[in-house]
Amino acid sequence: MTWSETAVLVAAVLLLVGWRVWVAATRLDRLHRKVAASRAVVETQLVRRASAAVGLSSSGLMDPVSSLLVGEAAWAALAAGGPEVDGLRSLPEDVRALADVPDVLTRAAVQDRGLVESELSQTLRAALDDPEEVAAMRDEPDGAELVEALAASWYRAQLARRFHNEAVAQAQRVRRSWVARNLRLAGRAPMPRTLELDDAWPAALGRPGEPAPATALRDRPSEP
Repeated sequence: MTWSETAVLVAAVLLLVGWRVWVAATRLDRLHRKVAASRAVVETQLVRRASAAVGLSSSGLMDPVSSLLVGEAAWAALAAGGPEVDGLRSLPEDVRALADVPDVLTRAAVQDRGLVESELSQTLRAALDDPEEVAAMRDEPDGAELVEALAASWYRAQLARRFHNEAVAQAQRVRRSWVARNLRLAGRAPMPRTLELDDAWPAALGRPGEPAPATALRDRPSEP
């Protein structure tokens, strides 16, 4: 093999390696952007769920104890949302008056997001564990709208978190590859982390668009 042929071969190999590195770096950058975008969607949906919980707790449809507990858990979740707490400003004045909203808006999001969201889920499940009580809420004026708003926002938050965690898993796999680790393609970007929280669904609430268990039982035609 002549010198010129060797030079052409070496150049071709370098170009191939450079192309592969560029492809890997581009893919990793795209995954990082996907993770950031999906996390923003999760944050938005969690804020909407907490806002819906605040609206339901302040509606008078719940018993006083459940209303107080749900309201406190929902405000804590909104405060932990960091920049997303700007969504509080769009809440009705009568709802915002039920808590010290200015103080909530100025608090730093120092609490673990997964912990406060899990506490909200657990509080809501305890308050909405009776299908007959949930059905009675739906029968009240504006009750169906408030309950459906909570159900819809909760369902979207579940889907958004699953999508985000899948994006994080993809980014983690690429960052653990030999090329990404040895060539430091991620730079100083932190390793993406999944968002872990308890968002298990209250059975009495029913899925959006589907009748709740008590409603379905009530509407079932009686046997002759």
